[in-house]
Amino acid sequence: MTTAGQLSFQLGQSSAVTVYLTEVRLTCSTVKEGFYVDPDSNAAKWLTLNPDDPRAKKLERSIARRPGARWFGDWNKDIQADLDAYVAAAAAHGQMPIVALYNMFNRDNGGQSSGGSPSPDAYRTWIDAAAAGIGDRPALVILEPDSLAQLGNLPSDAARAERTALVAYAAQALAARPATTVYLDGGNATWIRPPEIAARLKDAGVAQVRGFAVNVANFDAVDVCCTYASQITAELARLGVPNKGFVVDTARNGNGAMNEVGQHVDWCNPAGRRLGVPSSIGVAGADYLLWVKYPGDSDGSCGIGQGITAGTWSPYLAERLIDGT
Repeated sequence: MTTAGQLSFQLGQSSAVTVYLTEVRLTCSTVKEGFYVDPDSNAAKWLTLNPDDPRAKKLERSIARRPGARWFGDWNKDIQADLDAYVAAAAAHGQMPIVALYNMFNRDNGGQSSGGSPSPDAYRTWIDAAAAGIGDRPALVILEPDSLAQLGNLPSDAARAERTALVAYAAQALAARPATTVYLDGGNATWIRPPEIAARLKDAGVAQVRGFAVNVANFDAVDVCCTYASQITAELARLGVPNKGFVVDTARNGNGAMNEVGQHVDWCNPAGRRLGVPSSIGVAGADYLLWVKYPGDSDGSCGIGQGITAGTWSPYLAERLIDGT
């Protein structure tokens, strides 16, 4: 093993040219050949229907060919069968699927992404079916984005305790699967302070799983995210839950979106964002950098995505992320 290396490039001229690479990252990080690229992603579906669109090659090269999470929720009418098919397809390629489970009771607390399971019992049944669909095959699961970070927006202590218990139930069910790696929701760097989110993670059963995810569907730069996550891991250790890992959503954080006082410029389809580092081995303590929020999927009818409902893939939004506009 070496920390140094040399690459030679032919750039089509007679004089020698020196190229400096500021960061080299491994991308084959799992099972055999890395993360699974969803052949039926929203971008891939659009490309199938629009092969002659002048944006097609650009969108294929920059987004559709890259691995990101497939989200599963109340739109999946048979969650066990759907997850079984997806995880089996990844396993057939010797690759790791990235899965986001997003079906919490009272999901998004009635916000842009409202929906989810109709009752707590229905959620537990859904999670059991999801775990059965994954089975004994490898899967990397991001569990219920925003669920714990939004606890403070719930109307009562009873509702908060119920939400926490549902996340803990899901964590236990998925942790029982031998090849499933699970990360709970850990919010983002300008939302919940590390001691508070650490306490929520502990109560929600993070001790049973690999760790937590930060920056899901948000725009903070990698260094900001890793600093925040490291503070959470330190707080968890102080609470008696040591050695927890974390992942960072880098799908849309190529241009960090914080102002001079460390607050989000915007969180809902903001302009000027850019694609971040593709799914790969992590840096600065992170297990992985992952595309969790699929690039081009709208946050809701807001920002530069006016009229585009949450979860709808837009070539317009996707191209803006590629260009950083």
